[in-house]
Amino acid sequence: MNISVFGLGIIGARCADNLTAAGHSVTTWNRTPKGRPDSADSPAQAAKASQLLCFYLKDGVACRETFESLRHELTPNHILVNHSTVDLETTEWLAEQCSKLNIPFLDAPFTGSKVAAQNGELVYYAAGDSTLIDTLRPILEVTSKEIIHLGSTGTATIVKIATNLISATTVQALSEAMAIAKAHGVSEQTFIPAVLSNACGSPLAAMKLPTMAQGDYDTHFSLDNMRKDSVFALELAKAAKLKTPAAEATSATMNALCEEGFADLDYSALYKQF
Repeated sequence: MNISVFGLGIIGARCADNLTAAGHSVTTWNRTPKGRPDSADSPAQAAKASQLLCFYLKDGVACRETFESLRHELTPNHILVNHSTVDLETTEWLAEQCSKLNIPFLDAPFTGSKVAAQNGELVYYAAGDSTLIDTLRPILEVTSKEIIHLGSTGTATIVKIATNLISATTVQALSEAMAIAKAHGVSEQTFIPAVLSNACGSPLAAMKLPTMAQGDYDTHFSLDNMRKDSVFALELAKAAKLKTPAAEATSATMNALCEEGFADLDYSALYKQF
């Protein structure tokens, strides 16, 4: 299939490579040119080259701007899949614009970071028409190990934002706990296995605690992206008139760390506050 990938960050670039390796004809576009041989000069050129358009863009602003840049090339033969984590309003806007143009749209953000993308083992939260999901399944399976159908358009966006909030607040809690233990004479090498054998242990703790202890913040999912997603979570909470003090505190901490210059590090850089 002819597929265009928009956004060549940590995830998008690896997904484009996997789709190419699987035999698809892939065209890519990135706001900052990456010098790839499959690159298009503009979003419109990329849209013209393919039937399936896959967004792996940074945020809602990027999604809206990119859509407007390629709108005049869209036909009912196109399919748009948004894999970007965006605010709910942007997901609904994309769905509405596609509906007006009679273009199938799938709300399909992912969970999984650099290694999962490299290995084609992302998990897609998919929301929209089940027939469309079934049609796209062979392509989605090239870059994923699981596709979870969550319901109507928008539900995948909500679940992705909510689950990212769990990851952010968990790493904040791990940071606080390890800092407290260390301050009272418990080494990180003693603390980490104790956590992993505890009920609070998790795959996330196993992944992040050792690198946090080493001061290794190689980016799998950036602090700035997690900060952005926490803002989306707070917006959803506000719309539902819910108080979320843990989310607010974690979001504020991530914002402060980003302002200190750590935005491009992995979000486990939450430990840097200590």
